[in-house]
Amino acid sequence: MESNSSSVTADIKQKVELFLSYWKWILLSVILAIAIGYAYLRYTTYEFKATATIKIRDEKQSTKLPSIEEISSEGLFSGGTDKIKDEIQIIKSRTLMENIIKKLRLNIRIFNQGKIKEKELYENPPISISFFESDSVINNVKANIYIKIKNDAEFILFKDDGKSFMDRDESEGKVYAFGDKIDTNYGGIVLVPNLESDSFIKGRNLKITITPVTKLVSGYQKSVSAFTEKGSSVIELELKETVAQKAVDFLNQLIAEYNDDVLNDKEEVVRVTSDFINKRLEQVQEELGEVENNAEQVQQQNNLTDLSSQTNLNLQAKKQLDQQISTTATNIQMISYLQEELNDENKISDMLPANVGIGDSNTAQIIRNHNELVAKRDKLLKSSTEKNPTVVQLNNQIDALKNNLQSSLNSMKKTSELTLNNLNNESNRISGQLYVAPSKARKFRGVQRQQDIKESLYLYLLEKREESAIRLGMYQPNAKIVDDAYSSFKPVAPNPTITYLAALIFGLMIPLGLIYVSDLLDTKLYQKNDLVSILNIPYIGDIPRSSKKEKLVKKADYSPKAEAFRIVRSNVDFMLKGVDGRAKRLFITSTKAQEGKSHTSTNLATSISYSEKSVLLIEMDIRVPKILDYLEIAEKPKKGLTDYLADSSIKPQEVIVKRKGNPYLDIIPSGTIPPNPSELLMSDRVEELFNYFDKKYDYIIADTSAVGLVSDTLLISKYADMFIYVVSADGVDKRQLVHVAKTLYDDKRLPNMTMLLNGLKSGPKGYGYGYGYGDNPNKKKKWYQIFS
Repeated sequence: MESNSSSVTADIKQKVELFLSYWKWILLSVILAIAIGYAYLRYTTYEFKATATIKIRDEKQSTKLPSIEEISSEGLFSGGTDKIKDEIQIIKSRTLMENIIKKLRLNIRIFNQGKIKEKELYENPPISISFFESDSVINNVKANIYIKIKNDAEFILFKDDGKSFMDRDESEGKVYAFGDKIDTNYGGIVLVPNLESDSFIKGRNLKITITPVTKLVSGYQKSVSAFTEKGSSVIELELKETVAQKAVDFLNQLIAEYNDDVLNDKEEVVRVTSDFINKRLEQVQEELGEVENNAEQVQQQNNLTDLSSQTNLNLQAKKQLDQQISTTATNIQMISYLQEELNDENKISDMLPANVGIGDSNTAQIIRNHNELVAKRDKLLKSSTEKNPTVVQLNNQIDALKNNLQSSLNSMKKTSELTLNNLNNESNRISGQLYVAPSKARKFRGVQRQQDIKESLYLYLLEKREESAIRLGMYQPNAKIVDDAYSSFKPVAPNPTITYLAALIFGLMIPLGLIYVSDLLDTKLYQKNDLVSILNIPYIGDIPRSSKKEKLVKKADYSPKAEAFRIVRSNVDFMLKGVDGRAKRLFITSTKAQEGKSHTSTNLATSISYSEKSVLLIEMDIRVPKILDYLEIAEKPKKGLTDYLADSSIKPQEVIVKRKGNPYLDIIPSGTIPPNPSELLMSDRVEELFNYFDKKYDYIIADTSAVGLVSDTLLISKYADMFIYVVSADGVDKRQLVHVAKTLYDDKRLPNMTMLLNGLKSGPKGYGYGYGYGDNPNKKKKWYQIFS
């Protein structure tokens, strides 16, 4: 458990060190990201938010208090949730949005064009524009007008050719005076200056944008948000705009338009009822006039001035019957009027007159239900079509109510007519008892009865007309304003804090992510842990990367490279301490070329020779020899290893090359590069060569070929006491290394195989420290170290 914890800690530390090694790039990325964030905030168009709160009145809310169970389960106003949703749909309808845009003229916007961005001039704009064409034409126009204010009286008009003001010259425009008519493809326009505006500045570049109203409607429908809690009748409206005052004006106008729309719907029923009563009043007034004329003629023709001689009893009975007859006849007449209204197909509205006084509560309820359904359907039609399933359903319900109402009126009319017939019969019976009364008086009573009926009906209609007029003025707006539209006039988007935080995060995450992904996909080796984590092979040491000028270590060398070779030398002595009485044979190989195999062979041999041990360095990589180049031996020997192997007359000592200045180091060069290197290395003279020099040197170091490329090294591996397998840091793929080195180690093809990491560098993915101990006496001190 502790080992796993230590391993995790080490991995985390390694990742942190990897990231920190690129701190300059990370810092540069953060600075660039913040600079981009600053530029974005500097030149972007800010958004402002306005909010308004309204409460929807429910005039038909039941007076019955809800039970405790209803309140706890659904809320006090839960029954009106669907109604609130319907009202929200009306608020966001295209009709209302279009009316607002037209009234506020939001389809015409004026911008001040700067070098990089443009700013809308909504409040107190520097100019106003008038059109000669009708609004119906202008509301469908899409155009841009570019002008430059020249002075208080003139401006320059440019063509709308897609160029910005930065790409325009004043000579490309045409000078106009303010107030001149300008002909365009959508009619004449006139520009009038607003000299009192703070934005009216000479030399200012203005862009006037005309947008089709239908296009803006869709945008505002998406921009306006409405929020409400479940069971609540309060709606919070919200709008984000690039100009704060525009958002405030829009919401205030939206509430006003909504209230006007609702009032129009409510007053429509009253208007229909008033029209119905006025029509009937005209007809009754005309009929009453005719009856009164008839009564007057009867009285004049028959000299009837006093009817008090009739029997009081019969008169009282007759009066009661006449009253009942009048009431019943009035009811029949009103039913007939309502039937005519119901069957009238030329009506503008489907609304039916309410409260006409038929006297039947069921019929009055059917009329109210019918008008409510018609009003609901008409609201939906403002934002929908006849094919809407809800509209279809409402039409079916309205037709059903009409059929029900027609049946009810027919039944009531038949009943009333039967009652009237009975009353007339009874009246005739009483009249028969008054046979002694003059026939002229009876004729007058008939005329007077008709007069009373018409007069009663006329007074009743006057009363109903007054009630309708009073009700018309009693309606209130549906939306009660809780809070008028308000804006803090502080931008809500983009948020500077969030923008800079996002820039900081992106500035960090992008380089960190690239470094992490690069490290994750990297299959190279960089340090000891990378090597030992994939290969369970003895590790003999690592060699730090040095300058190309410093190829060989020196005798008095305090560099990390020299110290590294000393450590490798010590490890070699420890591992080969069992070899006694002959030379210790070290073979140096690698997976591929350019991994530092020859560099390691030369420097290791040199380092060992500085300890006054005799070393024979054999250049056995006869295909690509490099040892003489490292030793800076310009004069190439005439004979070498291949010459010895190919010619049996050449003796071993004849191919020896002495190292000048170092009596302990001898070299056998590769010799002439042969066409058949593998066959030469299979010669028995190879074994004779090693046996010959075993007693003459303490160490024999052979620089062999790369085992991942050719089989030369495997042919002579049996002569080695130890193999040093050189791995180049940041030079070999892990997968190739595992495929070659692990196979050779597991199959024991290379005796006493060890791993050496070459070219280790400090910094990213390498060691953060160097080799060496103590001070170099020959190293020059810095000026600030003289007194230390």
